[in-house]
Amino acid sequence: MNGIVIDIDPVFLRIGPFQLYWYSLAIIAAIAAAIAIVLHQARKKGIPSSEIYSIALWSVIAGILGARAFHVIDHFDYYLSNPSQILQFQGLAIWGGLVTGVVTGAVCAWLKHMPLGRLFDIVVPALLVAQIIGRFGCIVNGDAYGGVTDLPWGFIYTNPNALIPSHLLGVPTHPYPVYEILWNGASLLLLLNVKRYFKVDGMVFVSYVGLYSLGRL
Repeated sequence: MNGIVIDIDPVFLRIGPFQLYWYSLAIIAAIAAAIAIVLHQARKKGIPSSEIYSIALWSVIAGILGARAFHVIDHFDYYLSNPSQILQFQGLAIWGGLVTGVVTGAVCAWLKHMPLGRLFDIVVPALLVAQIIGRFGCIVNGDAYGGVTDLPWGFIYTNPNALIPSHLLGVPTHPYPVYEILWNGASLLLLLNVKRYFKVDGMVFVSYVGLYSLGRL
């Protein structure tokens, strides 16, 4: 059987009832990297770090809650039958996080009378880097998977705790997270190289949304 075997327990650490997932570590790393990148970009644009920290705090909180809410809505039948699992945060939907995080950041920036277009453009590299890091957590989790494949780079999840559906356990599937990592990496390189040609604030962000949507499609 062709493929790359992934036999990693999604749970990185267990202490009594407490469980720390690899995915959680990836999300923490993604958030830290994103904030660091935004701070670096903001300094170049003369935006105070204190303003960025304030906006980032509310955007991150809203993004996580939104990502979880979208995931629950997307799997409503399951959570209707298992309501106790709604608050476990074992599944996040990227679109929910993007929408709620960006909207919250926009509202905070508007209240502070900051230029929204310029701020959105600054955030783009941070978003792409964060999405790339986050998808490494998905590789371990097995929750983001593609169709069955016989290609040599297919992922074969064998750990019984993997979040891939049971009927696909041990079956090679397209490594969807890797495809998105490559797409987001290419988008990042492209936007970093062409952003100097944009004369209107906000065009980098609009281009990012278009590229990411195309990749997901």
